[in-house]
Amino acid sequence: MNKTITISREYAAGGRKIAKLVAEQLNIPFYDKDIVRETAKASGFEAALIEDEGEVISRTDSILKSICSASSLQFNDTQEVIHDVQQAIILRLVQEGPCVIVGRCADEILRQAGIDSLNVFIHADQLHRAVYASELTGITNATELQKLLRRVDSGRQVYYAHYTGKKWGDPNNYHMSLDSGALGYDLCAKFIVEAFRAEN
Repeated sequence: MNKTITISREYAAGGRKIAKLVAEQLNIPFYDKDIVRETAKASGFEAALIEDEGEVISRTDSILKSICSASSLQFNDTQEVIHDVQQAIILRLVQEGPCVIVGRCADEILRQAGIDSLNVFIHADQLHRAVYASELTGITNATELQKLLRRVDSGRQVYYAHYTGKKWGDPNNYHMSLDSGALGYDLCAKFIVEAFRAEN
């Protein structure tokens, strides 16, 4: 029985919007910014820092983490603390009942804890994502938008690999992989809701 839906997504593919639609249609909680607020309360870190550190690692930072952690058993950086707190919060939230969780390696956190979940990856073509990214950020230059998409996606990919040992976006890691550019947000949400109901 799938109690939880996790939604991983490419930047500006509409994953958060789709997650909210799914939660509304199933009348279950939707967790994204709530996890940031809970993490800030539990860790003492500023919410803005958690937003920056909570889902993205640059390749350089990933290499530095590996070097530092290998050279010192006492090594523990801010991002590691944030991840551990977020993990504990995610595990607590799913115990409270069915919900939708966006990002933060929730799929793998639940898998490792032996908690059943419906894991979804949302992606879209560059054009659809660039248009939405422009709405989100106000950036209108096409080159800058492409750089932004690459930078955020790269950070999420490295973060996922660092904390799960798996490849972000690989269909083998998810039950469903949906193209929101081709299908639209409403149809993506419909497919997820139907899959969830079929299992419950």
